[in-house]
Amino acid sequence: MAFWSIREELSLANRLRRSYYELLRDELDQQMIQYGLIDSYNNFHFKKLAFPFVEKRELKPRARIPDVEYECQNTFLVIFVEDTIPTSCKKYIRFFDENKTTKINLLQSKTLPLSDTFDRNQKYIESAHFVDFLRILLPVDYSLLIQRDPSSRNRDRYCVSHFHVRIDWPISDAAENMALNLRYISKDLYEKGDKYAEDIQKKFFEYHGLPVMAGGRRTAAIVAAQYLKRIPCITTVYVGSSESRSLIRISERGVSKYILLKLTNAEMESVA
Repeated sequence: MAFWSIREELSLANRLRRSYYELLRDELDQQMIQYGLIDSYNNFHFKKLAFPFVEKRELKPRARIPDVEYECQNTFLVIFVEDTIPTSCKKYIRFFDENKTTKINLLQSKTLPLSDTFDRNQKYIESAHFVDFLRILLPVDYSLLIQRDPSSRNRDRYCVSHFHVRIDWPISDAAENMALNLRYISKDLYEKGDKYAEDIQKKFFEYHGLPVMAGGRRTAAIVAAQYLKRIPCITTVYVGSSESRSLIRISERGVSKYILLKLTNAEMESVA
């Protein structure tokens, strides 16, 4: 059973909001591909380094990926929510007043190259300067949270509401939640013993197309995506990894992975 409502179940106002969200997500998809893949390739090219193209064998869930974190590869974690995350989720998705994207908080963060002439409206997706603002925040540790502004009652406005957002839900809880939804278990993670519980946690990574020892951002992304299924709306999580040199997108449609793959002339002709 889906955790979100399909279009036919929505009110007219929420149906329009769904359409607007999906339109904005299409644009955000392109921005993430540009920053996560194309700009990363240009970073390598600018430093006259060979780009480490992804091998086809690395695309398998249990594939062994070279344990190298490439400095020129852009990394990030973005959570994009159709509605507003309720305050009850703050126990595990850490968004507080201290990490709101207010002028005071942003200027106090020494990692951000922002000037005193900061325009508070550029955090809204509709702003002409939103893309520039997003690119400044993307390299910040942990994740960015983009959600509907709860103060916009008459119209739906989406903005980067918080930065430096930590995801603190335990992996075991996320795996247990997945296993309950898929009916691998009926009560709790350890009902069939420790070995089965360990296998379920491995399956949690495999279900999202990741190796068990995936890096911090990728693990945080799949944990966040699983936790956000508690909210009755659609969500999208983007994660850029310096190890896998990929962009992973997790939404109500499942997991998608974007990479730069080097093709032979014959393969390119076949695709064309």
